[in-house]
Amino acid sequence: MNEIICGDALTVLRTMPNESVNCCVTSPPYFGLRDYGCTEQIGLEDTPEQYTDRLTEIFREVRRVLRTDGVCWLNVGDSYAGSGKGAWDGDKLKQLKNKQSYKFSRDNPAAQMPKKWDNIKPKDLIGIPWRLAFALQTDGWWLRSAVVWEKPNAMPSSVKDRPTSSYEFMFLLAKSNKYYYDYKAIMEPVADGTIDRMKRGVSTTHKYINGAAGQTMQNINKPRKNRNIEDIELPAMRNKRDVWRFSTNSYRAAHFATFPVELIKPCILAGCPVGGIVLDPFIGSGTTAVAALSENRNYIGIELNPEFCVLAKERIANQTASR
Repeated sequence: MNEIICGDALTVLRTMPNESVNCCVTSPPYFGLRDYGCTEQIGLEDTPEQYTDRLTEIFREVRRVLRTDGVCWLNVGDSYAGSGKGAWDGDKLKQLKNKQSYKFSRDNPAAQMPKKWDNIKPKDLIGIPWRLAFALQTDGWWLRSAVVWEKPNAMPSSVKDRPTSSYEFMFLLAKSNKYYYDYKAIMEPVADGTIDRMKRGVSTTHKYINGAAGQTMQNINKPRKNRNIEDIELPAMRNKRDVWRFSTNSYRAAHFATFPVELIKPCILAGCPVGGIVLDPFIGSGTTAVAALSENRNYIGIELNPEFCVLAKERIANQTASR
């Protein structure tokens, strides 16, 4: 526990015992976006099918090492089929300093990938998240929720023929149909509109109290007989919704893509009991570990890139020392 293992995710997972972790929270490399400079890296496969096949094999091992009541939170972004026009021949040193750019030089392996596939045309949105989610569902996972991570500070885009992308998916997958999920741990404040509707339901004079033609009145708007609003205990919290609004990470380091700690905390709070173990087979800069330790959980991280392993260990040590 509380270690980062440097190696290939599939190889390391196969050494782990059955049902040894409580929860998995992870974000694998996205398809066709970046070259992390490691042989056997994921994301530069020739086709989307090869990409989803490789990840399905890895998450089959994740499912094996999860407890029977374990869950997996999977963050994955989408990709577009391209023409290669996004590649460039500019100053490579200058480009390396731009950690958040999706562009790459023409000799980059990502630029040399195929640009179209059967039934996928240049400029098509490939639909990677749902292709992967359905592949995992077919492989035996229970697909329980598709959380939308809304990014209020999404990366600006120069495109003129579609909206700028400002969200990603966070899928909730379960090993079995009955699984650990502490909904109370991530409840959110009730909306003001809900309180207003409950108050209206007590009134006998509200304009919608008798319904509208051809419309059935909702129970929340129906009058409560022999009750006053003062007698009702109005709820303060509600079940968490499936659109989560978090800014992209302010953490800056030599890792291209880090998701924010605040995005990961609800996953850990709901999916792993206190003292449990959270697995991240693509731990990158260590965000999952930082979130797990901050919520009194343990972690196991796996990372292919040795430089990222060092980076993550330093970050975790600094975070632990500052607590």
